[in-house]
Amino acid sequence: MVLTTLPNRQFLLQHPAHFLALGFGSGLMPRAPGTSGTLAALPLFAVLMYLPEVSHLPILAALFLIGIPLCGITGRNLGVNDHGSIVWDEIVAYMLVLEFTPKSWEWWLYAFLLFRLFDIWKPFPIRTLDRKIHGGFGVMLDDLLAAIYAIAVLKGLQWWMMQSF
Repeated sequence: MVLTTLPNRQFLLQHPAHFLALGFGSGLMPRAPGTSGTLAALPLFAVLMYLPEVSHLPILAALFLIGIPLCGITGRNLGVNDHGSIVWDEIVAYMLVLEFTPKSWEWWLYAFLLFRLFDIWKPFPIRTLDRKIHGGFGVMLDDLLAAIYAIAVLKGLQWWMMQSF
């Protein structure tokens, strides 16, 4: 697809899907919009922590499902399936990682670094699926898989630390 529209403040405010898909504006950062989007997840996760824990995974699942049409609409309107400014996928996926991360700033930092590593690196099968599955589902799926990789490594680190002490 050829980029037909550059994401800017006007585009952000043109449609509710754009506002959410562009991470409330965090995706408009000129450098590292995915990293900015990941950081935008922190205040949202802080709000989620005030809700009963039993509601966390259903809410995250709903945010994932909502992200499919949000990212699809925004990608079509931009003329690029998975434009870098679309960061709803990073927001939801990092919130999922935080759900499985101990509540301390050190662990949250490890979670952030691991999620960004897997989101950028796209180890197998993430890169393959990213190339084959398009639209809003494809945009959301690769970040969900990066989140699962990050969670697995974090749980492995936790297990290793428990065995070492």
